[in-house]
Amino acid sequence: MMDFTACFKALAERLQTELIVTSAGNTSELWWDITKESERVFYLEASMSLASLFAAGIAMGRPHETVVAFNGDGAFCMNPGMLFVEQQLALPNLKHFVVSNSVYGSTNNLVLPFRQHADYAGMARAAGVGRVYEFSDLQALMAGLDEVVKTPGHTFTVLNVEPLGKRVHSPPLDGPEVKFRFGRYLESRGGPQIFDVALK
Repeated sequence: MMDFTACFKALAERLQTELIVTSAGNTSELWWDITKESERVFYLEASMSLASLFAAGIAMGRPHETVVAFNGDGAFCMNPGMLFVEQQLALPNLKHFVVSNSVYGSTNNLVLPFRQHADYAGMARAAGVGRVYEFSDLQALMAGLDEVVKTPGHTFTVLNVEPLGKRVHSPPLDGPEVKFRFGRYLESRGGPQIFDVALK
């Protein structure tokens, strides 16, 4: 098992240009705690289980950009049907990570009762996802990350980490602010205009 914080610090150092979508709970909280990013990251705090599908919409609209989605395993288990949608879309620029810590991190680390039976990588393969990865070692993750993220093709990756074990605060941004910061950031990178009124 990887240390959750060390894993996310390493990912934050390597994922410098990709667009990031984080799910409710620990993935949003820890990414904010480490990076304090407020434009390139969409903190989807109000909707558990939909980070990868929300990211898929962004990836469809921004085919020239790589979009990385982070779900916790608790969020993933609320909507495993996302795998069939991702497999059907097969977006070459969508990279989906499930952070598996076997607890509901946003509810005081309540243990997932089915944790010993959960095989998220196996579920993805059974759903027909072509490129599936799983990492429990940080060095192996860093060695394989370019293949996961830089090589074109939809990927599903399981990160096996220890529970965070500490309280981390949510990003101090409400939904509308996240939307406008992220949308304006996309406009600044080129591509179609997102909002009706452009900034002068």
